[in-house]
Amino acid sequence: MNVDLCLRAPWIIPVEPRGHILHDHALLVRDGRIAGLVPQNEAPACATTIDLPHHALLPGFVNAHTHAAMTLFRGLADDLPLQEWLHEHIWPAEGRFVNSDFARDGAALAALEMIKGGTTCFADMYFFADDTARMVTAAGLRSVLGLVVIDVPTAWAKSPEEYLSRGVALCDKWRHNPLIRPLLAPHAPYSVSDETLARIRIHADELDIGLHMHIHETPGEIAHSEQQYGIRPIARLDRLGIMHSNLMAVHMTQLTTEEIGLCAERGVSVVHCPESNLKIAAGICPVTALLQAGVNVALGTDGAASNNDLDMFGEMRTAALLAKGLSGDPTSVPAPVALEMATLNGARALGLADSIGSLVTGKCADVIAVDLNKPATQPVYDPLSQIVYAASRDQVSHVWVAGQLLMQNRKPLTLDERAILQRAVLWRDKIRSCDHGGTS
Repeated sequence: MNVDLCLRAPWIIPVEPRGHILHDHALLVRDGRIAGLVPQNEAPACATTIDLPHHALLPGFVNAHTHAAMTLFRGLADDLPLQEWLHEHIWPAEGRFVNSDFARDGAALAALEMIKGGTTCFADMYFFADDTARMVTAAGLRSVLGLVVIDVPTAWAKSPEEYLSRGVALCDKWRHNPLIRPLLAPHAPYSVSDETLARIRIHADELDIGLHMHIHETPGEIAHSEQQYGIRPIARLDRLGIMHSNLMAVHMTQLTTEEIGLCAERGVSVVHCPESNLKIAAGICPVTALLQAGVNVALGTDGAASNNDLDMFGEMRTAALLAKGLSGDPTSVPAPVALEMATLNGARALGLADSIGSLVTGKCADVIAVDLNKPATQPVYDPLSQIVYAASRDQVSHVWVAGQLLMQNRKPLTLDERAILQRAVLWRDKIRSCDHGGTS
């Protein structure tokens, strides 16, 4: 067997099949794809062999919902309800500062944080997506670009027609790039009209792309919809033909039993953002009931302005513990399921499960190495359990995307960490010097 790269580790956690662990195996890579998983003593000679004697290998995390450029707003207006946070702080700040340079520098900071935390693919939803795409492809990351559509004018577009026009153009531009997958991202039911949603659905169907949308995030959103439309948001979206298998429904903290059943029937993927939802007291997604109904549940961090990090280890652990506490059942969302939510379920939600999300022969070699030889993760009885309940993102030592090494021994190889951090400080000084609605 001709192999480009051989990774040898005491534990390989492929995610498929669920809970399976390979001991003292090697992961083989050829032409950016996984060529095999074999016992170490059966591994063929190859150009590059990397021994990772204290590590677990697993698929890179899939962050199924974020706003990458908003890393530059991290900590700007904390401890506020969602609508006050948005209307009085974030939207005014975006109106003043968001432009092409902001998107580029914010995406660079996000890419650096995600690579150092073991995330190899993320679903974004933000303005100036073209700049984000150029930045993250240069970094070597995968991204599913949510092309925002909203009925509010911004620096990116002034009308729903312009949002759609620019979004469709970017779909055409990026859809053949191996690291980029475009989709349309109507912001939320309360910020996009029926007419615009109908047009979005037509464009998405014609382009055969998915939809990415905040849905049922807060009780206020439900009340607004019932007052304005006479029905709950999910019923309205279903009436418009939006509830289907290409929809990523983000947050979903306010769900009835009937709505959970509808999500299962329609094949909707739900993206759970536990830490962001807890921080803004929006509510808690009923993950246990969704999983029991057969709904695909992925994990997302949301943006760093409302979380305040892009740490998938933290989301995975919080999701597992929250589900147990709410259900009163310690078997709810066990470690293998939590890891699946952070990897393979995210790939399923993004329509990429044939390529990423698990370490299976033929899939892209999107792999991370986690060093378990640390005080917080010793002794190791079950490496999968240690990764979910004890490990931190600082234990990620190596990251590969499509076989390309993006980080080696904690050193990013495709990004200039010092320059990115310097630009972040410049943005902080610029934003802090301006009064834009109560930010100190």
